[in-house]
Amino acid sequence: MNSRILRWTSFVTVLLCGLFVGVGLAFAEVQPESGFGLPRDVSLEGWRIDWLLQVTTLFVGLLFFIMCVWMVYACVVHNEDHEAVYDHGDAKHAVVVALTLSCVIFFVVDGNLFYNSVVDVEEAFWNFERAESHPEAIRIEVNSRQWAWEGRYAGADGEFGTPYAQSPDDVVVLNHFRVPVGVPVILELASVDVIHSFYLPNFRAKIDVMPGMINKLWFQATETGDFDIGCAQHCGTHHYKMKGMLSVLPRDEYDAWHRMASQRAERTHDPIDKHAQWGWAWRKDR
Repeated sequence: MNSRILRWTSFVTVLLCGLFVGVGLAFAEVQPESGFGLPRDVSLEGWRIDWLLQVTTLFVGLLFFIMCVWMVYACVVHNEDHEAVYDHGDAKHAVVVALTLSCVIFFVVDGNLFYNSVVDVEEAFWNFERAESHPEAIRIEVNSRQWAWEGRYAGADGEFGTPYAQSPDDVVVLNHFRVPVGVPVILELASVDVIHSFYLPNFRAKIDVMPGMINKLWFQATETGDFDIGCAQHCGTHHYKMKGMLSVLPRDEYDAWHRMASQRAERTHDPIDKHAQWGWAWRKDR
């Protein structure tokens, strides 16, 4: 009887510790927002990512519950009064049961998640033709380096990559990007040193930024406000400094800012400053 009580006490202790740790980690954000441990989604397509996370959590929780019930059953039934039966696991019945359960879990859980992931990628996240075709889409070139995010907007001419002396109106920003609400924002990203990862948690968007190549990302904001930009790839000793701000503005406020910033760029243009002349021709074919 004492061994049974000890076994039950150990099991309950481990279970409670696991629950307390799990709940604590789920609410470990300094400033939690709405949702179960997730930043507030303010993007047009972010619900697709949230759905996959919620379904994954549901299936994992269900499997965890089943395993806990199975462990409780084993503790109750397989006590010191139960005669042990040894099984090497090579019986045909055991193999068939194991394979059947594995196939059911794989096709129901993994198959469902894989199918929806492929659909989401094709319909939304890699559908750059849809974003580019929008007449009011915003295009930004992002140049990452240790330890900052540089951004370039086309000026009044609407073109990237024209000779700098002929196009001094490009708007260049550092760590603070501004975009309008309700229209696609398309980013082309490059790195001058190591691998970075441009991360917008409130927009469920993230992409690695690789030296020697240009990657592409798009999103569309549904709410105005200020949102964090992070680097999700450890890029060196001062990785923590790779943070920025994305301000989503009403369209008229964004247009006023862009017009003012473009005029300021023309006034402050310095053809000798080669460092400020980075940029590339926009790659519409990507």
